[in-house]
Amino acid sequence: MLLREATPEDWPAIWPFFRSVVAAGETFPYPLDMDSETGRQWWMHSAPDRTVVAVDAEGRVVGTATMNRNRPGNGSHVASASYLVDPAHHGRGIGRALVEDSLDWARRAGFRAMQFNAVVATNHHAVNLYRSLGFEIVGTVPEAFHHPVEGYVGLHVMYRPL
Repeated sequence: MLLREATPEDWPAIWPFFRSVVAAGETFPYPLDMDSETGRQWWMHSAPDRTVVAVDAEGRVVGTATMNRNRPGNGSHVASASYLVDPAHHGRGIGRALVEDSLDWARRAGFRAMQFNAVVATNHHAVNLYRSLGFEIVGTVPEAFHHPVEGYVGLHVMYRPL
């Protein structure tokens, strides 16, 4: 698997799994009916922020991550990131590789920490992955996410120093 900077030409390959994951309503607090152009604007960052894609041996985009400062001004020393893996390719280490890449980027860019503002509490796979990479749950906003099956569940704020 190759991780590389995303280009505008990658969006048509990202959009199908972006759309399916967002429309499922289980892991991202995005509008369920988001259109492609809005998704592209939200996901495809440019410098100094960053968007990458994970490409398999056949050249298919199988995952993506977006990285940015968590807040402007006096909060700009903390990075944040979001990750999407094509559900057809789960369990192959793509998510771990994307998180590790974002941590490396944040260190190189001079950030002091990384924070995730809205990790859905029922997204156990992501929570366990982030914990295994040194993130801690520093707080949970009760019932801040409306899960389509579980009902109102918490959103974790997860943090790790760099």
